[in-house]
Amino acid sequence: MSKVIAICNQKGGVTKTTTTANLGIGLAMEGKKVLLVDADPQGDLTTSLGWQDNENLSVTLSTIMDNIINDREFDHYGGILKHDEGVDLIPANIELSGMEMSLVTALSREFTLRQYLDRIKHDYDYVIIDCMPSLGMITINALAAADSVIVPVQAQYLPAKGMTQLMKTITKVKKQINPNLKVDGVLLTLADMRTNLAKATADTIRKQYGGVLTIFKTQIPVAVKAAETSAAGQSIFAYDKGSKVAKAYADFTKEVLKVEERAKSKPPHSR
Repeated sequence: MSKVIAICNQKGGVTKTTTTANLGIGLAMEGKKVLLVDADPQGDLTTSLGWQDNENLSVTLSTIMDNIINDREFDHYGGILKHDEGVDLIPANIELSGMEMSLVTALSREFTLRQYLDRIKHDYDYVIIDCMPSLGMITINALAAADSVIVPVQAQYLPAKGMTQLMKTITKVKKQINPNLKVDGVLLTLADMRTNLAKATADTIRKQYGGVLTIFKTQIPVAVKAAETSAAGQSIFAYDKGSKVAKAYADFTKEVLKVEERAKSKPPHSR
């Protein structure tokens, strides 16, 4: 069984893309087959994995979704890129921003991405979607296609405050579109635990949301090297494997695998 995870937060700058890339490659290092989906018109995931000239890619998520909307026959595996570190990628570029408008008038508009992923996801253990920093139609498509959501939150007060709106959206999608959607947990990122602000924010998030949401034990620290990986087109594991960030993402990957193990071990009636 394949699992589809959306990495989602309408706030920008919380390391959604870095988390998508490093979780995906971390899972590949654990022997899993992984497909990453760039669902952000900025195409940051695509460029951070080494495809800097994403404007000249002939097949992207936008062209795939356009084919689905217009009911065209196409090669469902055409355009999937292969990364040296063992993950596949469906890339994106600025054309995806026009897809927001196309989806407004499309039939079953919330399910366009799901229709596509349902045709290919059986080839993968995990499909991980890097969502754009807004709650528009592309993000709704990602949540409709996903089995679960992971929410990266920067360990500062204001980004944490924005979680309330995101949780409302996830609840709405669950009620109206995707009743099986779950929140796997909240990941604290860019955490500089030497500062009182970061410590206080982490404590606040655990107190406010810890009763209803899993807060992952792993916290991703602030590090210049983590930002440099995008320019190198590599994961933190390849770029700086002995670093605290690499260890944190390895630990986080193991936590994500444990979520799945716990879900599988539960009897069907308790899920």
